[in-house]
Amino acid sequence: MSIQIGPVTIDDPVILAPMSGVTDMPFRRLVKRCGAGLVVSEMIASEAMIRQNQQSMKMSTSCAEEFPMSVQLAGCEPRVMAEAAKLNEDRGAAIIDINFGCPVKKVVNGHAGSALMRDEVTAAKILEATVKAVNLPVTLKMRMGWDHSNLNAPNLARIAESVGIKMITVHGRTRCMLYNGTADWAFVRKVKEAVSLPVIVNGDIITLEDAKTALELSGADGVMVGRGTYGKPWFISQVMAYLKTGETLPEPALHDQLAMLLEHYEAMLEHYGTSGGLKIARKHVAWYSKGLFNSADFRTRINQIDDPAQVRVAIRDFYEPQIERLAA
Repeated sequence: MSIQIGPVTIDDPVILAPMSGVTDMPFRRLVKRCGAGLVVSEMIASEAMIRQNQQSMKMSTSCAEEFPMSVQLAGCEPRVMAEAAKLNEDRGAAIIDINFGCPVKKVVNGHAGSALMRDEVTAAKILEATVKAVNLPVTLKMRMGWDHSNLNAPNLARIAESVGIKMITVHGRTRCMLYNGTADWAFVRKVKEAVSLPVIVNGDIITLEDAKTALELSGADGVMVGRGTYGKPWFISQVMAYLKTGETLPEPALHDQLAMLLEHYEAMLEHYGTSGGLKIARKHVAWYSKGLFNSADFRTRINQIDDPAQVRVAIRDFYEPQIERLAA
C-alpha cells in the first residue's frame, strides 16, 4: 500500500491532516512517533513566512523526528509562494504542500485557499512557480470545487499533474459546504481516474470503518485523517493496522494515555512558553479526557487554572483514581 511522492516513500499512506491550531510541532512529533506515515504542518501564510513572521516560523519548525514532514503553504501570488517554499526547503521540509482547500472567509477573501479553485489560470501559475522553485516534491490539497455547480477538482488535478505536482489530496466537500454536510468520498474517484498521481481521500474519517469505506468508495491510494486524532495521537497507527491486516488495535492503557498527555503538555509549554502553552493545552487536555468518568467537570476545572504546576496536579488527580479502579 506504499506510495511514492517524488523521492519520498510513504510505506503506510495514512497521513495526519494539516489543522490550524492543532498540528503544531508538539502534536506532529507525538503522532509521528505513534507511527504516522506522513505529518503535515498547520497551513502557513506564504507572505508571513517570507517576512519571517515569528508565529509562522514557529508553525513550520521541523525536526528529524518528524521526517518526512510536509509544510503546507497558502497564498495567492506565485512569486511569494515560490519564495516561501524555498525558505522551507532550507529549513528541512521533505515536501511542500499547497493549500487550495481552506474554506475560511479570511483566507478566501484574500484570494487564497479554496478561492483558487475558481481561478484555474492563477492556480496553475502558483503550482508551476512552486514546483520550479524547489528540489522537493510539491503536493496539492483541495476540495471538490467551489460549489456543486463547479466541481472542477478533476480538471485542476490534471493541470497540477501537468506542471509537476506529485500527489493530490481531496477533501470531499465544496468550499460552500464549509464543514457542514457529509464528505463525498465517492467523488474523489473522479479525481483518481483523471490523473496517474497518488490521490489521498480526506474528510470525515473519524473511525476505522470510515477509513476503509473512504478508500473503497474513492479508489484512493491513502487516507488523510484530521479530527479523528483529537485527543488520540495513536489513532493513525490504529488506522494503519486496520487497513493492512483488518486488526482492531485496542486503545492504549489509561496509564499510557496519561503519560502521553503529560508529555504532550510539557512539550506545549516548552514550544510556546508558559502562558501561550497553557492556553493551547486546554483544548488538547479536553480531547484526551473525553468519554472518561466525570470528564465534563474536569474540563471546566482545567480551563480555570492559570498555574501550569496546578494543571499537572489536576491531570494526575483526575486520571490516577481511574487507573487504580481499573487495576483493582
